[in-house]
Amino acid sequence: MKVQVKVPATTANLGPGFDALGLALNLWNEAIFETNPRGCQGVTMTVEGEGAGKLPLSEENAVVEAAMQLYERAGRACEGFCVHCINRVPLSSGLGSSSAAMLTGMLGANALLGNPFTDEEVLRFAIETEGHPDNVAPAMLGGLVASIVYDERVISIKLPARANRGPIHATVVLPDFDFPTKHARQILPAEVARQAAIYNISRAVMVTEALRTGDLELLGKAMDDMLHQPYRLPLIPGAEAARKAGLKAGAAAVALSGAGPSLIAFSSKRDPMIAALMQRAFEAAGMQSRVFELTPSYEGAEVDII
Repeated sequence: MKVQVKVPATTANLGPGFDALGLALNLWNEAIFETNPRGCQGVTMTVEGEGAGKLPLSEENAVVEAAMQLYERAGRACEGFCVHCINRVPLSSGLGSSSAAMLTGMLGANALLGNPFTDEEVLRFAIETEGHPDNVAPAMLGGLVASIVYDERVISIKLPARANRGPIHATVVLPDFDFPTKHARQILPAEVARQAAIYNISRAVMVTEALRTGDLELLGKAMDDMLHQPYRLPLIPGAEAARKAGLKAGAAAVALSGAGPSLIAFSSKRDPMIAALMQRAFEAAGMQSRVFELTPSYEGAEVDII
């Protein structure tokens, strides 16, 4: 039996929507799971693309770890499988690579087991493991997703993003800087001022509407934040200068993608000048960077029997 799983990259927070908003992007990881192929004993894996030669090829790998967790939840013994991963989402980038890996493993194992769990249940398992829904939910559902915690469980809703006011393009600039999400969370204050909370609540509503309709003028007015970016941006060399450079080049809005270190700039079309000026700002701070020219994905994770 062969199963193909595809999971998109995601950008979370989207400025003021800290831990609540996420958007799927057209940059996809793929994986092929196969049970008992010739020469396959136990669980084996191979990786090409992002992380090749760096990621463990064992049960310590996030894909395999998530798959084994799904087997355990199903109360089934794993009789072995081979998985080949084609990774396009860069690691530790702010583009949801860990969420993509987790969903890949869980969805692949669920399909191999004959789908004992619904997609909603798999999403719940992934959110419980990840600890927050802002990447996992849009990766699973696609599009623009808002999430809340209610009665100790997460409710995620895919918003009907039509972008009828105009297309949305995303330029992601990823500096070569190690900025683990764990550290990015530790630096945040335990309490925030009422003014900061009001500032973010009002803008998160506006950002949601702007992305839902494609209103980039509104997005430019609303994509500001007082809860996480003021603490994180100064720790990433060149990030604040790159943010300002993107705006100067014509981007409607620029923000950290997730916890960073990548920045995401929104515009109505692909404009090489946005990436060029942002990269130049990072270079001035001694940082090399990579660019990903992307669009929102209105489709989420896909599972196919092949």
